[in-house]
Amino acid sequence: MNDAQPPRDLPRVSTRPLALARWLFVVAALVVLMVTVGGITRLTESGLSITEWKPVSGAIPPLTEAQWQAEFAAYKQIPQYTEVNGPAGMTLAQYKAIFFWEWFHRLLGRTIGLAFAVPLVWFWIRRAIPAGYRARLVGLLLLGGLQGAVGWWMVRSGLTHDVKVSHFRLAIHLLLALTTLAALVWTALDLRGAARELGKARITPFAALVVAMLGLQLGYGALLAGLRAGPVAGAGWFNWQAWPLMQGKVFPDGVDWAQGRLHAMLNDPFLVHFIHRWWAWAVVAMLIVMARRLRAGHRPVSIAIHSAFGTQVLLGIFTVWSGISLWLAGLHQLVGALLLAVTVWGAHCLGRAARPNR
Repeated sequence: MNDAQPPRDLPRVSTRPLALARWLFVVAALVVLMVTVGGITRLTESGLSITEWKPVSGAIPPLTEAQWQAEFAAYKQIPQYTEVNGPAGMTLAQYKAIFFWEWFHRLLGRTIGLAFAVPLVWFWIRRAIPAGYRARLVGLLLLGGLQGAVGWWMVRSGLTHDVKVSHFRLAIHLLLALTTLAALVWTALDLRGAARELGKARITPFAALVVAMLGLQLGYGALLAGLRAGPVAGAGWFNWQAWPLMQGKVFPDGVDWAQGRLHAMLNDPFLVHFIHRWWAWAVVAMLIVMARRLRAGHRPVSIAIHSAFGTQVLLGIFTVWSGISLWLAGLHQLVGALLLAVTVWGAHCLGRAARPNR
C-alpha cells in the first residue's frame, strides 16, 4: 500500500486559475457594456422612467396595456414629467422608449450579478479557487451588490425635488462601476499569471498615479454628463469656437464664482467642462510615458494604450462638435471604460516587472 496516497473519502483539490481568469474577463466585458448602456440611459433622459426598485419582479417589463398605463401614471408624479416632459406633450409611446433603456440597464445589472454569483458558487464548491483569492472574489461580489444600491440611491435623488438625478450621485455610481471593472481586470490578470505559476503583481507608485489621474478625468466626465454641460461650448463640425475654444474663448465666460472656487469646480457647467477637456491632456501625457515604459517587453499593451487614448480624445472632440450626438457620446463612454481596462493592464504589467517571481 502506498502511504503517500490521500484517503479516498477526501475530495480532490484542483484549482483552475485560467478558467477563473476567463470567467472574470467575461464579467468585465459585461461591465463595459453596462457602463455604455448607462451612458445612453443618461443621454436619453431615461434614468427616472422607472420610479420603483424591484430587484426580482422588476426584471419583467410591463406586458399589458394596463401595466404600461400604471407605470406611466407613476412617472407622471415626478418633477421630470410635471416640469419637462408633461408640458412637452409626452405620449405613452415616447415613455416606452425611455423606459426601455432604464429597464435594459437594470436588466444588465441583474445579468452581471448572476454571471458572477453562480460561477463563483460553482468554483467554490469545486474547490477550484486558488489560495488567497476567495476573499477578493467575495469582495467583488459585494462591490456588485453595492453598485445596485448606489444606482437606486442615485435615481431617488431625481424623484422628488429635481428633474434630474444628482450629478454627484451619478459620478459615484459611474466611478464605482469603473472601480469594479478595474478590480475584475486586475484579478483576472493575477489569476492568468497564477496559471503560469507567477506571483501576484503589485501596483507601483507611478502606475497608481496614472490610474488616479485617469479616474479623476472619468469622474469629471460623469460630473459633466450629470450637469448636462456638454453643449455649453457650442457646436458645429470643425467649429474651432467650440473646440479647442469654448464659445470662442480659451476660458469660457459664465463661470459662477459666487460660492467659491471649490463649489464652482464641482457644480458649474462651464468650469467642469473646461477642466474635463484640459485635464485630459495631462492624463494623455502620463499614458504616453506608461506606454513607452511598456514598449520593450509588453508591446501589445503599449499599442492598446496608445490606440485607446487616441480614439477617446478624438471621440471627445467630435462629440462636442456634434452638439452631443447620442451615438458619439455613447462611444465616448464605451472607449472611456476600455481605456481604463487597458490602463489597468499596463499597470499590472509594470507591477509584474517590478516583482516578476513573487
